[in-house]
Amino acid sequence: MSDRSGSKHTGGGTIWERLGEQPPASPRVPLSHDRIALTAIELADSTGLAGVSMRQLAEQLGVPTMAPYRYISSKDDLFELMIDMVHADLALPSPSTGWEQVLRAYARQIREVTLCHPWLVQIYARLPGVLTPRMADIAEQALAAMKPLSVDVDTKMAILATVTAFTHGAAAAEVAQRLLMDRRGWDSDDDVRSAYHPYMAELTSSGRYPALSDYLVDGSNDDGAAWQFEFGLTCVLDGIESNLS
Repeated sequence: MSDRSGSKHTGGGTIWERLGEQPPASPRVPLSHDRIALTAIELADSTGLAGVSMRQLAEQLGVPTMAPYRYISSKDDLFELMIDMVHADLALPSPSTGWEQVLRAYARQIREVTLCHPWLVQIYARLPGVLTPRMADIAEQALAAMKPLSVDVDTKMAILATVTAFTHGAAAAEVAQRLLMDRRGWDSDDDVRSAYHPYMAELTSSGRYPALSDYLVDGSNDDGAAWQFEFGLTCVLDGIESNLS
């Protein structure tokens, strides 16, 4: 992959519009947008997004504190670079496999990359609707798969947005559950069930929640996050197909 190099720019536009500005290379500060993004990702993966500051970033890069500002003008710029980088390995199947299969693969891959990099949840909340070059590539492939559908472009984009919203929401819930488990020292879903068992037993014995009690007593405990995600995704895609029909 080629490095993206640019300079600090205080004018309007996104970082992607400013990447064409190529400053003279500095042998004292051998930086690039890709190197900055990868280092920031390593920091976020190890310390969380709160640990990604310009000072810490410069320290990890081994450069003066102000050096990264030759390439990025704000933390939002940095976050967009990070989002773009983690989408580099996403690859959707051929549009010929059908729009449902393409969108299913899209949703699964977005979920996986979010679980690998939980801080993405915070960035999506901070930068709603962000569209980096690699995200645009993925969106293009997804929309191309919907070309055979007899609907207008607004509907196709709404379909993609619906699948994206479900995926982001489901992945964010998984991330939140994992963070809760980490804080409380729980290693598995069995630990969660054990911790809540006294309270669940109280709810069941009260007689006020018969439907919930049916689940608590007769549930298989095999309805984990992955199963729920696949079931929910199928419902979303089937609902879209039914609405189009």
